[in-house]
Amino acid sequence: MSTKVQPITSQPNPTGKATTLTNEEILRYSRHLIMPEVGMEGQLKLKNAKALLIGTGGLGAPLGLYLAAAGVGHLGLVDFDVVDFTNLQRQVTFGSDDVGKPKALAAQARLSNLNPDIEIETFETKLTSENALELFKDFDIIVDGTDNFPTRYLVNDACILLGKPNVYGSIFRFEGQVTVFGMPDGPCYRCLYPEPPPPGLVPSCAEGGVLGVLPGIVGSIQAMETIKLILGTGESLKGRLLLFDALAMKFRELKLRKNHSCPMCGDHPTITKLIDYYEFCGVRGEEAPGPDVQVPEITPRDLKSRLDRGDDLFILDVREPHEFQICNLNGHLIPLGELPRRVHELDSSREIVAHCRSGKRSAEAVDFLRKAGFRKILNLKGGILAWSDEVDPSVPKY
Repeated sequence: MSTKVQPITSQPNPTGKATTLTNEEILRYSRHLIMPEVGMEGQLKLKNAKALLIGTGGLGAPLGLYLAAAGVGHLGLVDFDVVDFTNLQRQVTFGSDDVGKPKALAAQARLSNLNPDIEIETFETKLTSENALELFKDFDIIVDGTDNFPTRYLVNDACILLGKPNVYGSIFRFEGQVTVFGMPDGPCYRCLYPEPPPPGLVPSCAEGGVLGVLPGIVGSIQAMETIKLILGTGESLKGRLLLFDALAMKFRELKLRKNHSCPMCGDHPTITKLIDYYEFCGVRGEEAPGPDVQVPEITPRDLKSRLDRGDDLFILDVREPHEFQICNLNGHLIPLGELPRRVHELDSSREIVAHCRSGKRSAEAVDFLRKAGFRKILNLKGGILAWSDEVDPSVPKY
């Protein structure tokens, strides 16, 4: 006489947490379950865990994919951006059909397809001092996949105030770093960077570039740290900053000590609430409202009209040589960093129009030259990107 095997069903206990796995989940996570370091107990920890991902882009892509695949039961996705073609080089959550869609919703669709058994909550909003604490409070772990200093300080401070771990990662060109902040007796982001760098000193990925594979590596390490924290196994990166150099294919490790005088996590904290992080970082430009410097401008259409009628204009391109090779307006190339020592190449009696990719660096160039005595100088508003949009679509955007 055969006995029918009853399927295992997930029965929440009075605390609201699952206590068993379904047969389908056992099959899905079988490679986890046969590892003694995970097993049924560990997989249930993953199923009951709640992780909030700040950003679904470069770092957020591998984070979302691997945490969803691992069975983290509740994922929150915070992102207010939309997918564009420049994202596809590294943000592997998205496909060409997703261009123009909100990132959070496109990521939710992809992750739900990868693992329909988990809950994915989206927050199509910009993270601010007004909403961070409310967004963070119901999650166990916060994973920082952002790319700017104001948001990193904001994530750090909100995590410290709420007592939540912050799995931190950052990337630039060929280099990345990962650590875990906000652990008991461990350092926080302010212990590593007490003060933000001067505005403009560290270019964004849009300005400096990033090798597409790099966020996949760094984001995967963040995912590994997140899973270890949930399982309560292994040695976390608390108190250690892992540095990765993709060109040399080397990892290095720096010890991070808690600063007992830290205004956020020290023995006598002086920061007890979230602040204005754009003001703290002195950031303007692309990361906050308002231009970096106020300088005279000319629109792409007006410049085209003046060139067509034969006005004597000197086009100054302040980008880098490798950018000039991508596209150019037949201007005279003097990279912004070389401008102070090559200013003698410019004729102050001629009218000069400076440009770069987006108008940010050329505004700095115009400001510098005006202070050096140049008066007939204008900044091309919006740079090459605006020229391509408004005048000549054949000029590639990058």
